[in-house]
Amino acid sequence: MESSIIWLESTDSTNKELRRRLDQSGDLTIIAARMQSAGRGQGEHTWHSAPGQNLTFSILLRHRLLKASDALAVTSIMALGIRDYLRSKGIEPWIKWPNDIWVGEKKICGILVENTIHDGTIEFSIVGVGLDLNQTDWPPELPNPVSLKELTGQEYDTHEELDKLAEAIASRSSQASSPEGTAGIIEEFSKVVVRLER
Repeated sequence: MESSIIWLESTDSTNKELRRRLDQSGDLTIIAARMQSAGRGQGEHTWHSAPGQNLTFSILLRHRLLKASDALAVTSIMALGIRDYLRSKGIEPWIKWPNDIWVGEKKICGILVENTIHDGTIEFSIVGVGLDLNQTDWPPELPNPVSLKELTGQEYDTHEELDKLAEAIASRSSQASSPEGTAGIIEEFSKVVVRLER
């Protein structure tokens, strides 16, 4: 199944915008924005992105009877899909528990998962993604960011790259469309994710 991608010039938060459009949005609908005024990361963190230079978007996953106890499948779908996309660019990323994508000692992508659970099943998930694509000038308070451009020396078209990334995520979502597939994708994620001791 292909994603439906809606590009906005600006919004407060793509997660909030997608939630506002929930009733008319199907599985794999994506809201992408050139600029977010209130984008956020995990916990209380905000997400910094120079307008128009990176991929900042949210995707709706409408699950097929995914149990609440299998919530890790949502992170697995997203993290492995992003990993697949980066590997197609010749980059070898690693997944930092629970939901960051790093290359070497630098962070290239963050994921924010918001699950809605009803009667023990995940009804749907809204997943926010910030992937550093073309930015090379960073605020000093960010200690370790890196973009795909910095890694490869190439400039990327945001629309084209989101199409490719959406395809990689859709492929992983399709993989998790059965109980066996869900178990398999969680197992694969568990083998490659790195849990750092605090």
